[in-house]
Amino acid sequence: MNNLIAKLKQLYARFFDRVSYLRSPFLLLVRLYWGWQLVESGWGKLHHLDKVTDFFTSLNLPMPAQTALAISCLEFFGGIFLALGLVSRLTAFVLTINMLVAYITADREALFSIFSDPDKFYAAAPYTFLIASLLVLIFGPGRLALDSLLGISTGAPGERRATPTSNLPS
Repeated sequence: MNNLIAKLKQLYARFFDRVSYLRSPFLLLVRLYWGWQLVESGWGKLHHLDKVTDFFTSLNLPMPAQTALAISCLEFFGGIFLALGLVSRLTAFVLTINMLVAYITADREALFSIFSDPDKFYAAAPYTFLIASLLVLIFGPGRLALDSLLGISTGAPGERRATPTSNLPS
């Protein structure tokens, strides 16, 4: 019986070792798809700032014209950074905050229905952007990202961190 359990543990470990190779390609697909969606959303907002400003005014947001421009630029450039995997976790953090604020201000009813009517929560516009941002924030951009190519720390487990020169022995 112990031999069977040991074999099952070995198979389990081998299987998930293989599955873990899909992490970076999966994160790349998430970044590319949702990054592109954010770029398109930001681009659309940038070309219709008057409508976005009117919408933000209806939500009683402070400085609606400046907020509309800031959010439009955040989505446009944040989408580019997310897709490329450039300063990924910082970008994902800012986008996560943006999507949480979008839920609170524009989709409050959907936010408060998270337990009573989950379908309403999932159907709200910020949901998929929030999930994509959280995936990159929590798991990093993966190895197929500019962060990795440029040696920017992504915070991935086991990643070598740059050592400050002041700590090196003289």
